[in-house]
Amino acid sequence: MLMLIFPVLGSIYALVNHPTKRVYSLVTEVDRAIPFIKFFALPYGVWIFYIYACLVYFFFRDRTSYYRSLLLYTVCALTCYAIYTVFQTTVPRPEVTGNDVFSQLVRFIYHRDQPYNCFPSIHVFSSYMVMRMILTSPARNRWNASLISTMSLLIIVSTLFMKQHVILDAISGIAIVEFYWVVFFSLPALLAKRSAVKRRELQA
Repeated sequence: MLMLIFPVLGSIYALVNHPTKRVYSLVTEVDRAIPFIKFFALPYGVWIFYIYACLVYFFFRDRTSYYRSLLLYTVCALTCYAIYTVFQTTVPRPEVTGNDVFSQLVRFIYHRDQPYNCFPSIHVFSSYMVMRMILTSPARNRWNASLISTMSLLIIVSTLFMKQHVILDAISGIAIVEFYWVVFFSLPALLAKRSAVKRRELQA
């Protein structure tokens, strides 16, 4: 039931996926040097199904990570939407030629999603989030950590090779996850640890 937050967030996303009075570009020379590779349309295109699959996995294997993921995704997404309303960016897209399956998939992705809502990248923050979650989960093992980390990294780099995002979009996506990770998890855990130490000292 908690995953019903996704269609709600999707509706909000659609409201801000358009140009504002001023649209910025964060394209750097490094971004221009990154080639367009249509084959990355596959990991890019399966992104949301991958996130859902990770959440379902967490639900059955590590309920704490499931709740944490939903919290992180929601606050990070809302933060992105707020940024989009005041700092809308765009990325120039290449002309896609050819009728092979990958070219058609790229055109479908480009048609379905407007070239806005780039900074920070939702693809990046969510993929990084599930990777961060599995690497700190008590349910982590070599198999699930390798699988989720590899897939997350593929999606992250696909945003660059698909020319959907630039490097600063990816960095900012990772940064907001780290920021809220500290706010919601690291800092409370540190404060609780210090409080426990003080209680033991008083009892001694």
